[in-house]
Amino acid sequence: MTDDLRPRFLIVDDHQSIRKLCLTVGRSLGFQCMEAESAQAALAFLEAEAPDIVLADLLMPQMTGLEFLPRVKQVLPRSEVAIMTGHGSIETAVQAMRLGAYDYITKPFRVEELKLLLQRMEEKVKLVAENQFLRERVKAETEMSGIVGTSSRIQEVMRMVARLQDARTPVLIAGESGTGKELVARAIHFRGAFSNRPFVAVDCGSLVPTLIESELFGYEKGAFTGAVRSKEGLFQSANGGTIFLDEIGELPLELQAKLLRVLQEKEVRPVGSNQKVKVSVRVIAATNRDLEAAYKLGQFRKDLYFRLNVVTLHLPALRERRSDIRMLVHHFLDKFSPGHPITIAPPAMECLLQYDWPGNVRELENAVERAVTLGSLDSLELKDLPPELLRPVERPVEDGTIVMPVRAGGAADTDLEEIEKVTIQRVFEQVHGDKMLAGKMLGISRATLYRKLKRYNIGIGRGA
Repeated sequence: MTDDLRPRFLIVDDHQSIRKLCLTVGRSLGFQCMEAESAQAALAFLEAEAPDIVLADLLMPQMTGLEFLPRVKQVLPRSEVAIMTGHGSIETAVQAMRLGAYDYITKPFRVEELKLLLQRMEEKVKLVAENQFLRERVKAETEMSGIVGTSSRIQEVMRMVARLQDARTPVLIAGESGTGKELVARAIHFRGAFSNRPFVAVDCGSLVPTLIESELFGYEKGAFTGAVRSKEGLFQSANGGTIFLDEIGELPLELQAKLLRVLQEKEVRPVGSNQKVKVSVRVIAATNRDLEAAYKLGQFRKDLYFRLNVVTLHLPALRERRSDIRMLVHHFLDKFSPGHPITIAPPAMECLLQYDWPGNVRELENAVERAVTLGSLDSLELKDLPPELLRPVERPVEDGTIVMPVRAGGAADTDLEEIEKVTIQRVFEQVHGDKMLAGKMLGISRATLYRKLKRYNIGIGRGA
């Protein structure tokens, strides 16, 4: 966009009366307006003036609008160009669109028709500019840490990461599931002096209880059935670096005691061995539970809690930093569609901004991935979003006493039904009528899918 943020509008036509009319309409919309009586004259100052919106006549002396169009897109790929003609035909319109035209308008046209076209072109220019700005900002934000966001809450987290990156102090990261606890742990490790040392991530909630000790501390050959050779544990693998203990609150109490001993003595004893092995690791633990409440209830060791809780980082839920959602969406669009920029329609973005995201950033990432997979190649629309984002949600009104149902994104019932129909139709076609697979992709039961198919008259006559 231009320095004073007003769109630059260029009208290219060999008739002065047409140029005058278009300039009047452009100025009424607040555009900076320019004119050229030929395509050659327009090309002469394209780079210097860099118009955002170009309206060119189809039939002009020496160079036609269709010949002029690709020249503009080559010099100014982000500008939007529309073709204007009194000799319109479907074939010409299709050709213009293939060459990159935004739209096609036929003379004579009404002033309101031209206004609407220019307003839509302006919206597209602003949308593309916003996409580009956010992509560049996301790239700058993620180069150092991979953490996306500029909200005060996430910036406080980044300040703590910077202070902890070279420390050996144990760190406890607290936050709801999906808030990015491992990402923060990796930022602490890889931004600091230990970046060339091992980083070992352990999901304590997924370890088989009977094997947790041998996984963490290793085992000797013959220590148990199946131990045909000795194996070092994850603490030994992380020696000299960082071990990340995710969901530390899920560790059984017996293992909590052994972990405490490792942290105090800085040594491990493999299962089946009488020898202790010295280890030097920085411990970063994470939890989505309230460990202080857990130790008061006897569900977590108090001494281990205070050993881990030297420094605590609290990660905000996504609903507490909604201003970061736009950047996150564009980050994930680039991630799931590399090399092919996808824009996001304002209604879809509004829906994403209003949703409460109980699954936090991970849920947002999954929603964008699904939309990119099932949606169009160029733009993410409201209908591409997961159905649960479009269902009624309850929000309190300002006085906090009345609860009223509203719909995410502000869509009406009829709009949502159409979105649901289009989504089911698209998925049903993609799986070639496989109802079981369609139900899985849509996240609904087979019985519910049958009712929806019958309601919307989709796939009637196909087999199961």
